[in-house]
Amino acid sequence: MNEIEKIISKDGFWDDHEGSANILKERTQLTSTISEWEDLTQDVDDNMLLLEMASEEDDMNTLADIQKDLDGLEKKITKFSISQKLSGDNDKNNAIISINAGAGGTDAQDWVEILFRMYSRWVERNGYKTQLIDLQPGDEAGIKSVTFSANGKYVYGYLKSEIGIHRLVRISPFNSNGKRHTSFASVFIFPELSQEIVVDIEEKDLRIDVFRASGAGGQHVNKTSSAVRVTHIPTGIVVQCQQEKSQHRNKEIALKVLKSRIYQLEKQKQVDEMNALHSTKDDIAWGNQIRSYVLHPYQMVKDHRINLDIGNVNNVLDGVIDPFIEGMLNSGHGQ
Repeated sequence: MNEIEKIISKDGFWDDHEGSANILKERTQLTSTISEWEDLTQDVDDNMLLLEMASEEDDMNTLADIQKDLDGLEKKITKFSISQKLSGDNDKNNAIISINAGAGGTDAQDWVEILFRMYSRWVERNGYKTQLIDLQPGDEAGIKSVTFSANGKYVYGYLKSEIGIHRLVRISPFNSNGKRHTSFASVFIFPELSQEIVVDIEEKDLRIDVFRASGAGGQHVNKTSSAVRVTHIPTGIVVQCQQEKSQHRNKEIALKVLKSRIYQLEKQKQVDEMNALHSTKDDIAWGNQIRSYVLHPYQMVKDHRINLDIGNVNNVLDGVIDPFIEGMLNSGHGQ
């Protein structure tokens, strides 16, 4: 921060508009980090002083209150500590999450719906917000594919380690024989691009189709073609949005998602990780999973990359996936 202040105070700093804007943005981010650290430090000091006073007075009620404060403070410090490991170009950005059914038929589509709820609950637990972009319902139950955004600071940085194939093992509720069934779903995470990042998309490279948004039918059936499907011809990327009533708004959201996906595609090419995120060669099936969720014959969620097992499956499926996220960041795999 001191170095930045010296640069800002130099003559001619404001002459370079683009350069000065980037430095001011960095100063804003540093100010936020320093302020958060100072607040946490003050909270620790206040609790230490209060603890000393309560101990001298043998005030058990105050000691109990301090314990509650410390539990919350510990979570804040852990979150702050992890955020300092998120130093990638887009780690601070919002995230666009896409979940698709793989091998497993109706069970796989039900699995997509379960994962959709899991990530939605994680977003909710962390005080972030979601916006549904597109949802394709399953043939009999569940969801074939769903795309939604998670909006908040560092969301992409936290969730990027969730990219991969997720495997579910359970007694199938859709099989009358009560046999164990294995299903797969893929999770892709893309950073939502900030206004400063420019991805040039030419109109001639786009095919835009409009159609009626799917609905419940009957009196609720959509009588106007408000849903939008955008195909980027050079890459073959297809994005559609049907959640807004306005065709213009659906197109705007679809183009935003398309830009994020193209940017991510090019970024992965540069670091030679294209196959890991966008390969069409790997099936969403056995052998490629990053994590297994076993509900039968025992209950266990296992992350195969960091060899982490958690026995409380219900807790994980309710959105408590922080141990996996933190484990990946601490291991260096998620950075």
